[in-house]
Amino acid sequence: MFEVNVFARLEKVRVLVREIFTSVMSDVEAEEALSKLTEAARKASMIAKHRGESEEMAAVAGLLHDFYFYQTGVTAFPGPNSADAVRPILRNAQMFNDDELTIILRMIFYHDDRERAHGSYTQTKTAAKHTEARLSIMANAAERLTKQNIIGIPEDKHYRDICEYWPDADIYQVLKGNWCAAFVYHCCMQAGIRLPIRYPNHKFRLAGVGAWLDWARLPETGFFYSDGEDGFKPERGDIVIFEKLLTDRSHDHIGVVLSCDDHAITVAEGNVDNQNYSGVVCRDRGHCILGYIRIDEGYQFQFNGEYVPIA
Repeated sequence: MFEVNVFARLEKVRVLVREIFTSVMSDVEAEEALSKLTEAARKASMIAKHRGESEEMAAVAGLLHDFYFYQTGVTAFPGPNSADAVRPILRNAQMFNDDELTIILRMIFYHDDRERAHGSYTQTKTAAKHTEARLSIMANAAERLTKQNIIGIPEDKHYRDICEYWPDADIYQVLKGNWCAAFVYHCCMQAGIRLPIRYPNHKFRLAGVGAWLDWARLPETGFFYSDGEDGFKPERGDIVIFEKLLTDRSHDHIGVVLSCDDHAITVAEGNVDNQNYSGVVCRDRGHCILGYIRIDEGYQFQFNGEYVPIA
């Protein structure tokens, strides 16, 4: 076990993690998860000692690396997603200064990167191969889900599935009446279009429309199109971003295109008209549409920059 005087803050983080886990799982499950994470912390500390690095920082990072999985049950991107999930927790705990926080979060983020501990992160796993195009699969998933008449309340299983990716304790309340982007994220993940909950170094998570717009406009994606741009015409499986459709704010709604003609698009939406239910809606193609996201069929998440935890 760890020496208390050397790893006092680690023990405080352990207690904090236990409190969080017991709020979302049984005491037995929480202790089992914590035991596995503690063993990961021990191994990380030993490796750091061998390398002449901070054992305490490595132990804390090891303890928290799989935090996102144990909190949500989602296995995707354990490093980036866990770093994003624990960042506000560690910051609010006020146990570590900014430099220490950066070290811990970068260790978590890059944990699965075999090439370097503090360099670029690349998701090297290839997506599952489908006989059907991923965008078609996503549209089918969106259409199927909307027909379930999902209501944005915790008692609705489909709504819980949409919310499961987001590690906030109050996520049902946070997304209430505001889950159109979370619905799109869920449809993408269902289709094998795997994305971390927040694109690294960006301000917002993909539970918000603005984050989708920022991601699609990145130089490394270039997935955003205006209607008619270079002959672009929306197709089934595209993502549509609306502009001041329901509010006076920019990019205020999002959905998945099911079909399109010269005058209208049919869209699968979570949180239709901010009324907290799912549905298929026919909307005027020339009214309140900012543009479309068309994800390349071969797209795989890659981040080749330096991860800088957001303060």
